[in-house]
Amino acid sequence: MVARFFFAALVAAAFTPAVHAQTPQPFPRAGTTQQQRPAPPSPAAPAPTPQRPAVPDASTVAPVAKADPNAPSADVLGVAVFPGAQFLSSYDAGRGQRYYLFGTTASFAELLGYYRTQTGERGDLVFKDPPTHMFTGGTLTRYREETMAFPPSVTVKDWTSGGSPGYLNPRPGAQPQRFPTVIMIVAAPAGTPAPR
Repeated sequence: MVARFFFAALVAAAFTPAVHAQTPQPFPRAGTTQQQRPAPPSPAAPAPTPQRPAVPDASTVAPVAKADPNAPSADVLGVAVFPGAQFLSSYDAGRGQRYYLFGTTASFAELLGYYRTQTGERGDLVFKDPPTHMFTGGTLTRYREETMAFPPSVTVKDWTSGGSPGYLNPRPGAQPQRFPTVIMIVAAPAGTPAPR
């Protein structure tokens, strides 16, 4: 029994190096197909040199859209609206409060910087994907549960996260067609004293 096991192990060991020691065949033989080798990677193109943006001619600058007469003022909102943001709509939040939506072509990061300065606080990232940041303190009115439905706040949401083309402009034919970033401001109820 031991002799058979020894003989089987010897035969297996003898054939193992022969299998691994086969020489490669560099040329195809007749009747066989040649395998395609991947093309060598092309050299990387040099990075383009950054150019300064051209100053637009006054005759080619598009006229600035008039401010929406229905847009609430900073006094009503309790905080300034990002410059150039378009008022989209407002909704009843209950207890005399409203949600005010604004669309903007500015980036999520630009808006965070702006509202950190406006509110005097860092705010909180409430959702990682899509990025949604909320400011509830600083210069905003403090939340009072007995008189408010929602804390006075500024919420900034990145609508281009995950490859989305952005928030669709609710006004047909209006420009831009989509907003990369949306701002939602919840104002304190009318008559609430301003923060000190």
